[in-house]
This record gives sequence, structure tokens and C-alpha cells, in this order.
Amino acid sequence: MTAVQLGSLTWLPAADHLELLGAPVAAALPGLSGPAWVASIDEGSADTAAFTDAYGVPATASANCVVVAARRAGETTLAACLVLATTRADVNGLVRRHLGARKASFAPQDVAVAETGMAYGGITPIGLPASWPVLVDPAVAAGELLVVGSGTRGSKLAVPGAVLAALPGAEVLEGLGQPVD
Repeated sequence: MTAVQLGSLTWLPAADHLELLGAPVAAALPGLSGPAWVASIDEGSADTAAFTDAYGVPATASANCVVVAARRAGETTLAACLVLATTRADVNGLVRRHLGARKASFAPQDVAVAETGMAYGGITPIGLPASWPVLVDPAVAAGELLVVGSGTRGSKLAVPGAVLAALPGAEVLEGLGQPVD
């Protein structure tokens, strides 16, 4: 794998540094359709704004993974939405309709952590439960290299957008990422 330069971080092949990843992410890594790199970060800088400030990675090269709870007739479906950090997921409109739900909202933090096995602030689409839909914005799918969570708050992954769009359960959904007001 060729070395990656993104911000001020030292990126290492993720497969050689599984100790930096959350357990579900490490387990899913061999199934990726392409490369992934990992960089250690300060846990206090895991949130997007703090991360981009601390390490000089542009927000346009960062993708956020949000866990959504969609409800209909007493049934709840969990799904993940992957959008650029410069946008927000259209949860109440497009996601709700796409999942055939009456109501959709961000999953409560305790539910997101329990269901993913990942740390809040480090949840990533890599290693999510196989039954979950993973909705991906086209701008993420087209990204050359994007920073996403690693399952922990102490590191980040850099992954080509095409690899994210090829994850199990992934579906590229036009209009998912909406400009932040």
C-alpha cells in the first residue's frame, strides 16, 4: 500500500494495526473491497470540528456516520447514514421515506453504542451489523479518500469512497447529504 498524506497525521495500514480499531471494525477489515489506513488521534479530538482543527484534515475529506432509528407499526429498523462532514443527513425526509417508516430520528446514544459495539463519536459503517442498511451519499461514494471513525475515539480510518460504497448493505442514495443551514 502506498503511503497516505491527509492532514498532519501519520497514516498506517489498518490491517497491521488492529489494536487501534474497535473490535467489530477489526473483524470486518478483511472483508473490505480495498485498502484502509488508520491514524492514532487524541480522544478529545474525535468529534469532527475538533478533529479538523487539530489535524488539518479538511471537512470535505471527512465523512460522518449517523445511526438512525426508523419506526413503523411498532417495529424499529436501525440504519446508518454516511454523509460528508460538510452536510447533514436528510433523516426526516429522504431516509424516512426510503426506509418506509412513519418516523425516523437519530438513534439514542445508548442504543447506537449497544447495537454497534463501537464507541460513541467513533461509530463507522465498517463493521456494522449485517442486517443494517448503510445509506451512502454520492459525494462520499465519489470521494478519493475519506476519514471515518474507527470504532473508537482514539483513532480514525482513511478509506476510499468506493470501498465505503461497496460495504455490505450499502446503497448510494441521491440527495442523502443536505447542505448545513
